Amino acid sequence: MRHRLSGAEDLRPGLIAVRTARRQAMTEDEVAGALDWRGRPVRCRECEHLTLNAEGLCAKGRACIRDRRARRVDRFLAEHRALADSYLDHPYFEVRASAARYASLFRLAALLDDPEPEVRAMATLRLPLERIVRMADDPDPHVRMAAASRLTGRELMPLLADGDYLVRLAAVRRMPLDLLPLVLGDPDTEVRRVVARRIDLASLPNMSFDADPTVRREVAERLPLRQLHILARDSDLRVRFVVAERIAEEELEPFLDDSEPLIRALANERIDRVPGLRERLDAARSPAPVPLPRRNSSQETDR
Repeated sequence: MRHRLSGAEDLRPGLIAVRTARRQAMTEDEVAGALDWRGRPVRCRECEHLTLNAEGLCAKGRACIRDRRARRVDRFLAEHRALADSYLDHPYFEVRASAARYASLFRLAALLDDPEPEVRAMATLRLPLERIVRMADDPDPHVRMAAASRLTGRELMPLLADGDYLVRLAAVRRMPLDLLPLVLGDPDTEVRRVVARRIDLASLPNMSFDADPTVRREVAERLPLRQLHILARDSDLRVRFVVAERIAEEELEPFLDDSEPLIRALANERIDRVPGLRERLDAARSPAPVPLPRRNSSQETDR
């Protein structure tokens, strides 16, 4: 039961009023401080969309095509998509980039040569595949990443050797499973982790010897139970813990002597859940009795 201070209910209206006043003040400050892309104050009376403003269909500081903040520009164009085509050649790149998000596809091809990468990337994300193949060679990694997130087959292959790991990451997420063994040796850990999550199970054991333990942990999460013993003696406790969580209870015996107390506790807990398993493992772990030497008949005769 929650305890409340006496009279707390009486304070709530006042606190709500204070918060509301603060939000209104912040909104008013944002509106008053709204600047265009040249750093000049936004004045609605100077805008060609004064009619929309009068009808409440746009608002300075919230949804405004003249504002330098990309979010406000995008909000305006999202609400007035029919106007997007007319802003594809705007001098401010944030306006062109937002316009490319909503404009007609028939008007976007020219933007593939826009001087700003944000604009080229948006056009790359929307145009048909046959139009964006050349963007895999764009000088900006953001544009190449946009291309990698859409291209397929042969056109995707050059991006697997891209100098930027984010581009390779986007490519690896789309490439066919049977080609993933080609990137087992990628220099970036995150790329190899994605490979470990997607690669065919038949090729997954090859990643059990990866130099990075976070990659091997991904492998341990997916390896078939019959192959988990490959990582049972891994040098990293995170990998061994995953193995101890997944491996068959009958194969937990090595983990009872693990150097990590948490892993030993997990192994003991899982073993105790299986009736009779503890006794069988203890019997197997107990040293065999040493047989006494047998006396032969000649020794008995000599006595």
